[in-house]
This record gives sequence, structure tokens and C-alpha cells, in this order.
Amino acid sequence: MNGSELFRDTVAARSGVYVIGVAGDSGSGKTSFTESIRHLFGDRLVSTITLDDYHILDRKQRKEKDITPLAPEANDLAGLGEDLVAIRQGKPIEKMVYDHSRGILTGPVRFTPAKIVILEGLHTLFTPQIRESLDFSLYVDPADDVKKEWKLKRDMQKRGYSEREVMEEIRGRQQDYRRYIAPQKEYADAVIRIEFSQYGRDLGWLKNIYRTTLSQIPVRKSHPDAGLMLDLVPLLSLEADRFSVSFSRETTGGREMAALTFDGEYDCHFISGLMGLFSGDARICLPRLPGSRPLLTPPDIVKVLLAWRIIQDIIAP
Repeated sequence: MNGSELFRDTVAARSGVYVIGVAGDSGSGKTSFTESIRHLFGDRLVSTITLDDYHILDRKQRKEKDITPLAPEANDLAGLGEDLVAIRQGKPIEKMVYDHSRGILTGPVRFTPAKIVILEGLHTLFTPQIRESLDFSLYVDPADDVKKEWKLKRDMQKRGYSEREVMEEIRGRQQDYRRYIAPQKEYADAVIRIEFSQYGRDLGWLKNIYRTTLSQIPVRKSHPDAGLMLDLVPLLSLEADRFSVSFSRETTGGREMAALTFDGEYDCHFISGLMGLFSGDARICLPRLPGSRPLLTPPDIVKVLLAWRIIQDIIAP
């Protein structure tokens, strides 16, 4: 039995369900980070709920009522809170499914929680009842110009919207975003900020290189060996391009958070020390996180740091 299997057996034997909440605006990149968590633990141990399934109005009804899905009253948040009580106990629930291609609700369908449940959506940290049901929470916060580019490309390529429709939606949602979604950042255990790289705006779409900051509240139990190992030989070679790393402290929602910011492109050995811990105490290998390519992007590194934080939380006594 390899280390990965040993770790997954430990999670499988854990009592109850571990719930991860991921909040942020539509098109903010939430799914990219939740998919890396799924890759880490495997589909057998992870199930996902999208809060779009808790819309109570379909696309046509929202248009008729002139309401956006960001408005709390357009969602069954009380029902979600009740479902989370059952989910934490490992009990199945019945829920609807929102079909983005047609903008309608279908179902209900039966949802049986795995040992780790990822809750992803617009209102993941909106009510005290929902927040109290989460073991770990993350808010994904791309800069406005990054989010606009992502939403245009996602909704036009994957959801069949025209550019005019996407831009109208962006303008129509701004007030509700600032009123209902952005304030949830103050409740998150970790916040990921994403900006265009200082080394070139086009690097984002071409190579997924963005200036990326991970801010976190202090871990409950620190690991003395969990450090970034800087291997200067590969970093100073011609393999790695321009890069930067910075640390700061900031206050969010009255809480002090530690912030690490990465920008540029890094040799894969940059995080070799941290990666080694996955096969050490955590006893898990990361063949797909961040991947096998020789150079790492800032989102790659943040995904690894985030994964280690979640593992620390799960295995902490």
C-alpha cells in the first residue's frame, strides 16, 4: 500500500464529514481551486455541491423579476443550511440541479455526501448557519479586470452567451456583488487574490501566470518543517524566468492574516521541501498537483500551500 492510499484510508476512517466552503463571485476561479482538492483526495472521498442548485428562480424568472442570482432572496439559503446539518452527519439529501446551458432547475436528485464535501458558490459564507457548518473556508478574489476577462471567455465559450449578454450581466451584477458577495471575504479562513502579472498581462491567459496572494489566518497547529525550500541552483539557471516572492501581514474582518504573494514562473524545485512533506507526515504523493511540467505558476504554488493547510487541519489531533 502506498502513501497516498494510507492517507486516504485515514480520511475514510474519520468520523463525520469534513466540509470545505469556497466562496466568490461568478467566474472568479473557484472551480479551478476546488478541482485541485478533488485531484488530491480522489473522487471516492470528495463530493461537490454547487450553490447554483439552490436557486429558487430560473433564468427566465430572474429576468422577469429583474433580480440577479447574487441577491439572497433568489436562493434557498435556509434550505441549504438545513441540508448541511444532514450532510455533516453523512446523511443523504434531495436537492435540485441548475442547468446552466438552459438556465433551468431540474430534479430533485439524491445527493450522498462523501467524507469530504466541497461547497462552492456565491453565498457559501453568507449566513451564520452556513458558516458554522464549515470546517475550512476559502474566498477567491480576482481583481475586477481579471474577473471580467475570465467571465467573458467562460460564458461565451462554455455557456453560449454573446459578448453583449456577458457585459450586460457584469454591469447588472456589480451593485449586488459589492452588497452581498464581497463582504463574505471577512469570514474566510483563507483568501486568494489574483491580479495580472507585473511581467505581462498576456501571461495570464497564455501561461496561467498571475500575481497570486494567499492570505490565511494562523494554523491551529504548525508544522516545524513546513517551509519553502529555495534551491538557488535551478532558480538562478536559465530554466526559470522572472519571479518574485513577498510576505506581509494584513487585517481582514478584524483578524490578522499572513499573506504570501507569488508572481512570475518558478522552477519545480522551488517547493520541493513542502512537496516532500506530503510523502512524509501526510503520507501522500501529489502526481497531479501541481503537475509534471518543469516550471510552476503562482496558482500552482498556492494550490499546493492550500492543500497542505487542509491536510494539516484534517489530520490534526
